[in-house]
Amino acid sequence: MPKRTDVRNVAIIAHVDHGKTTLVDAMLRQSGVFRDNQEVTERVMDSNNIERERGITIFSKNTAVVYEGVKINIIDTPGHADFGGEVERVLKMADCALLLVDSYDGPMPQTRFVLRKALSIGLKPIVVINKIDRPDAMNEQVADKILDLFIELGAPDGLDFSVIYASAKEGYALYNLQDEPVDLTPLFETIIREAPAPEGDFDAPEQVLVTSIESDSYIGRLAIGKVARGTVRAGSQVTVCGGTEQSSYTAKISKLFVFSGLGRVEVESAYCGDIVAVAGISNIGIGETICAFGQPEPLEAVTVDEPTISMLFSVNDSPFAGQDGQFITSRNVRERLFREVETNVSLRVEETDSMDSFRVLGRGELHLSVLIETMRREGYEFQVAKPAVILKKINGVTCEPVEFLNIDVPEEFMGVVMEKLGGRKAELINMTSAHQGYMRLEFLIPSRSLIGYRSEFLTDTKGNGIMSHVFNGFEAFRGEFSLRTRGVLIAAETGEAVAYGLYNAQERGRLFVNPGEPVYEGQIVGENSRGEDITVNVCKKKHITNMRSSASDDSLKLTPVRAMSLEQRLEFIGDDELMEVTPKNIRMRKKILNQEARKRALR
Repeated sequence: MPKRTDVRNVAIIAHVDHGKTTLVDAMLRQSGVFRDNQEVTERVMDSNNIERERGITIFSKNTAVVYEGVKINIIDTPGHADFGGEVERVLKMADCALLLVDSYDGPMPQTRFVLRKALSIGLKPIVVINKIDRPDAMNEQVADKILDLFIELGAPDGLDFSVIYASAKEGYALYNLQDEPVDLTPLFETIIREAPAPEGDFDAPEQVLVTSIESDSYIGRLAIGKVARGTVRAGSQVTVCGGTEQSSYTAKISKLFVFSGLGRVEVESAYCGDIVAVAGISNIGIGETICAFGQPEPLEAVTVDEPTISMLFSVNDSPFAGQDGQFITSRNVRERLFREVETNVSLRVEETDSMDSFRVLGRGELHLSVLIETMRREGYEFQVAKPAVILKKINGVTCEPVEFLNIDVPEEFMGVVMEKLGGRKAELINMTSAHQGYMRLEFLIPSRSLIGYRSEFLTDTKGNGIMSHVFNGFEAFRGEFSLRTRGVLIAAETGEAVAYGLYNAQERGRLFVNPGEPVYEGQIVGENSRGEDITVNVCKKKHITNMRSSASDDSLKLTPVRAMSLEQRLEFIGDDELMEVTPKNIRMRKKILNQEARKRALR
């Protein structure tokens, strides 16, 4: 089979915050993509606003650099476990996996997940131990742990992989730790030497497996994938087919692009091994194959792991519905959710018995919360219920998703962490000394146990603990347990919150609203210090009399409200509560707003 010597296709995979996007920045800079005087922001590949705000990569992206006449197509992938579907769908475009590992953290749960996926489809691994300039780096120990991980995963080629030491932030790479740091030349040379060159029949009928979909305001829908065979030409007629030859249709390629630097370059033709963006096929989807005209030969479709968590999206029916949103009807919400499924391969949307509700299935809380935040910014108004795990029957036994949980925590906080996780049905499988007074605890824990635990964990460890988790499989259901131990403060009437009413309510617990904020009956305005729910009147004004005294006229001192992010609110709400999402506000409320109706429902 002929090979191309002028192209290499590389996917960068790693655990979250191990430096993938920073390394891509350095590779772009040193390959001459930017002018010498060009001002470039950090993490230039994280172009999405939500990505830049959160400091994580959410979507897989393509770029390309040229080094000594060889074009290196780079696929930057997310590191968070909730976006594992983004990694799985793009790995088929690569021939080599650049596995990035932090010199301090070592292999983490997501490292294991992405490496297992890369090895399962036969990608050649190159290991990069990053952040070697850290004062607390443990380069040799991390190298040994990576070796153990390859042995544990049963790497098909044994231990045949190269190791490069790098500092993506400082922009250099080393063959050996004793070498003098200069630039990323050792990394580029290793990629060209070790990464397999794409191979295929250049004269055979063309095949392109679509692994990503992008949209362009001028060109329209773009299908991105690797040319697996033959030559693709702009202006040619093609046959597009799904998983079977019967589900095929004819289309025309209007424009053809390849990637260069941060942009796309229009070309007339692309060959076996190139990563291309095809325009002109308006209804194409991920997993379909672009074939030669009249010769439907579908490639194996992209497969991703199943969703583990579900959430009910419904039309906003609160008293303040329709005040902020541009898209508020069930038709708007349904259309947007099903449009998301076309590009988000690990997401599922199901119809429910209610015309106004839709069940959305995803890989985790963060996966679904990013969708919620994206829709909110686009002008959608809706409400969501508490996340719930997906149960399934296996051999007649009810099973639930279980996560592999990795925790690094100072020794002084070990007791409280193990106590809390024990109450959440976690099983401790390993405990080792990590570094500098930290212990590494490894658990198998039900996915539902992690809902709402992160904020509690940060409080228990005073912000010093680090936790990460990845889906491990389905196991027998471990029984019920209580996640929330405190009740809520519920607004008694609709109106505007005033200082006097809030002052009286704050004696009951921690408030969520400030004076002047509009509230409605049934809205959650605070967290009770006890276990039961209490109705409070935060709109109550002070009774005006002619009597005055220095004591009663003192200014009322309110404690600061508890500011909560979207994810924290999702974790907080209970089974009988909803989160109302609008472009301007995020509120929590009871499903049944009226107090008397709630009492009747309880009875």
